[in-house]
This record gives sequence, structure tokens and C-alpha cells, in this order.
Amino acid sequence: MSDTPIPPTAGLSAEPPDADDDSFALVGGAPPIFRGVRRALAFRGFSSLMEFRLASGRRADVLALDTNGTIIIVEVKSGVVDFRTDQKWPDYAEWCDAFYFAVDEAFPTELIPDECGLMVADAYGAEVVREAPLRKLAPARRKTLLLRAALAGAGRLHRIEDPTFRQAPPIV
Repeated sequence: MSDTPIPPTAGLSAEPPDADDDSFALVGGAPPIFRGVRRALAFRGFSSLMEFRLASGRRADVLALDTNGTIIIVEVKSGVVDFRTDQKWPDYAEWCDAFYFAVDEAFPTELIPDECGLMVADAYGAEVVREAPLRKLAPARRKTLLLRAALAGAGRLHRIEDPTFRQAPPIV
């Protein structure tokens, strides 16, 4: 695991936008931030899942993993009201190696606590404005999170590929 969770790169996007992509950029709020963050993470070697439920019951907006097993959580904030009314973010620190907020360019970034990483995103990518402090997870928790992420990703892919399949709940 490196000292820097997300290697810095220049610019907001990994590649120029497609002509067909422009309609998405006109959507406001969280969707363009989510897309930009996930694109930037992928460009930096991370695979991500949205709305990932942690064992604590909290749901991370974006959980990202790389081939070294680094786990990042990104909390997307679509505006000041969203940020001020949602104070669950301190609970995420024990579930990741690095925690970031992601906002759009209109968000007053001085509101984001100094102990958190910060990304500014649009529909095409994200720039890391402030790196998150690296806090290494305990090996047992990392293993559990990696397994749960693999199972969640495989389950989501299965539902996309076979939408009519319904699995019976496990017998406990």
C-alpha cells in the first residue's frame, strides 16, 4: 500500500467527453459528481461500487478498491444543505484506509473538515484537491470488506445479466 491513496494526475478527466455524453453533464446534483468520482478513481486504478452497505449498517456513497487492497470511501455532497444535514461521515473512518468528500465546483470547500480528503468533480472526472490521511485498516476488517465487496459486485452483475432470476433467501 502506498502512502498516497490516490496518485495525483493533472486535469479533471481521464479522456475528453464524448458528444453523446454532453446531456449527462446538464444534470445537476449528485449524479454528475458520482460519475466524475468513479471515472477519476478508475483512471487511478480503483474499482468502485456505489451505495455499498457496511457491516455497521451505514451505506457508503462510493467504496473503491485497488489491486493492493487499498479501500477508499467517498461521501458525495450535492450541496451545503446535504452536507450540513448529514453528519454520519465520521463513522466511515473505521471502514476505510482513506476517506474523501466529493463536491462540485460551486460547493464552498472551506466547509469540508481538514481531516478529510477532498475531491472536486463534474460529470467527466474529479480532481483531488486535498489528499485524505492514510489510516490502515486491520487485516481482518480489510479481508471482510474485500469479500463483501466482491460478493456485492458479483451479485449486482448477475442481476444485470439475468434480471428475471430470483434467488431464494439463505436458510439460517
